[in-house]
Amino acid sequence: MPAVEVVRTGALTTVQDGGRRGHAALGVGGSGAADAASYALANRLLANHEGAAALEVTMGGLVLRARGAVTAAVTGATCPVTVDGRGAAPDTVLHLADGARLRLGTPTSGLRSYVAVRGGVDVPPVLDSRSTDTLAGLGPPPPEPGTVLTVGPPPRAMPTADWVPSRPLPAGELSLRIVPGPRDDWFRDDALAVLLASAYEVTDRSDRIGARLSGPPLARRSGGELPSEGMVPGSLQVPPEGRPVLFLADHPVTGGYPVIAVVTADDVARAAQARPGTAVRFHR
Repeated sequence: MPAVEVVRTGALTTVQDGGRRGHAALGVGGSGAADAASYALANRLLANHEGAAALEVTMGGLVLRARGAVTAAVTGATCPVTVDGRGAAPDTVLHLADGARLRLGTPTSGLRSYVAVRGGVDVPPVLDSRSTDTLAGLGPPPPEPGTVLTVGPPPRAMPTADWVPSRPLPAGELSLRIVPGPRDDWFRDDALAVLLASAYEVTDRSDRIGARLSGPPLARRSGGELPSEGMVPGSLQVPPEGRPVLFLADHPVTGGYPVIAVVTADDVARAAQARPGTAVRFHR
């Protein structure tokens, strides 16, 4: 059975798939690929099934060694890709001979890259998912140098394209669409107007749980707290200090801080590619 050996991991590499769905009543979050669109594109390139597990790589730096012949694809953040030192294109089908090294450099745009292998990364599922949940500690631990990841059986379907166009990644200011509520009535009358009129910035305190934003605070009507209630990806939760946190893939299932608005599902994937320092504006 072919496999890939992790030679170097970069800042953070995790195994991710389509997510751990249907367990919120047990207090288990969805997790899964932070940029679901780029993850899905990598699997489509290889004709994998939709939920095949792949590697999510934050800020590049990953080096893999093929054990046996492996077919792979790299999508997401725009970064230099090489195979045995020779330049290779992202968003393409890559054929790795036994012993070949696949290397991802530092992205020039975007934050998270996805490395899929034909057949998927075959780690044991936990609650019907192979995703690593960094908040709950569920799923496989982040691989370390020397970790060998088995590749699953290849699908019957064959790849039908050598290259596919990918969606543009955030460049400069990032515009995100929101739906106000459900707790916008917990804020002063001008708070939503402030959110829509202001530029916020992604801080270096961001991770797979959420993007912490700096910018004008959003004032509440009172200092009380809600009973804990359900949270979804894209929630803009506002702690007492007034600066919103945009929840991403590993967000908590419940929370007691009010949510002033929710980013649309399509734009959550784009937000997951925003690196620290990216300016963000919100629009209805």
